[in-house]
Amino acid sequence: MSILQARISTTERPADRRPFLSALEGQPAFGFIGPNWFASVMGTGIVANAAATLPVKVPGLLLFARTVWVLDVLLLAVISTATIVHWTQHPRAARGHLDNPAMSHFYGAPAMALMTVGAGALLVGQPLVGQGTAIGMDFVLWTAGTLLGLWTAVAVPYKAFTTHEVKPDAAFGGWLMPIVPPMVSAATGPLLLPHLPAGQWQLTMQLACTMMFGLTIVASLVVIAMIWTRLVHHKVGAAAAVPTLWIVLGPLGQSITAAHTLGATATGVYPAPYGRAFEAMGLVYGAPMWGFAMLWLALAIAITIRTVRAGMPFSLTWWSFTFPVGTVVTGTSGLAAITGAHFLVTAAVVFYIGLLVAWGVVTVRTGLGVFSGHLLRTPA
Repeated sequence: MSILQARISTTERPADRRPFLSALEGQPAFGFIGPNWFASVMGTGIVANAAATLPVKVPGLLLFARTVWVLDVLLLAVISTATIVHWTQHPRAARGHLDNPAMSHFYGAPAMALMTVGAGALLVGQPLVGQGTAIGMDFVLWTAGTLLGLWTAVAVPYKAFTTHEVKPDAAFGGWLMPIVPPMVSAATGPLLLPHLPAGQWQLTMQLACTMMFGLTIVASLVVIAMIWTRLVHHKVGAAAAVPTLWIVLGPLGQSITAAHTLGATATGVYPAPYGRAFEAMGLVYGAPMWGFAMLWLALAIAITIRTVRAGMPFSLTWWSFTFPVGTVVTGTSGLAAITGAHFLVTAAVVFYIGLLVAWGVVTVRTGLGVFSGHLLRTPA
């Protein structure tokens, strides 16, 4: 990820150095606040959550994670408020996001943002807000994010199937965004399971999360195959869209994480031998999928380096370098916890360092882009 820090597109520097909001050039500041802005909440939250899952103890890391989580809560509040203002002041543009063949897919981001913040409340936020508040926050945000994610998993593909004009070379990583939220629900739902009444409540949560796991993984593999086909037949395409190739790591890493978290709670919910079978799934499923994730990671790195050398302009798609990598961290940490393999422990730490670098670079660039107004402009 360091190459992104070293090679920043020169075409974007002048805009970032302009006075406050000068790049808007008369356009309204809230004229185009799309659902893709919530990717910054996802990318920030996963920095905190992944720190809590690392298989090593680093002095000060949990304090850092709590600080990042608080920042993420504030970020969610700010972007949610900006979205409300956008819908209030510019309703026609806001309603148009769902009709846009590219932007509509990013409606999955708000759902995942809510659940990321909620999971962080339990993983790192309890010492700050108290256990009761943390549980309440996660219940509310997980439920809201799950309902919204199930809606996007149906509504956005429906729009693509019925009304969107889609070209043969249109498949890109963003197509995964509306169908990944149920996998986030599957990975984070088990955190709430111990706080539910035993019996039917816990059984319902466990089964629901397992079913959402299946929903996303099957749909994701279909879309990933389409992206692979597009890359083979139509090549990499526009430089600005290259970061979205990293989104593929999202369902892969999150599914490994979900297999681990669902397996950890299965034995206390399912009768024998099914509980043990799901517990084994954390490794039986996770290890092979980790191999495919490493293949895609290698391809994504190679294509990104090639594109950066040719010039890759900064945009909000750069947040694709954060959350998907974070899911690889949590998935790798889960495998390390199951197996005790030292190379997986090392891999989890290396991936987390890469996540920190990517998050730092993208956060700074986003802040500069908002300050100048460049990122708030309506797309041409």
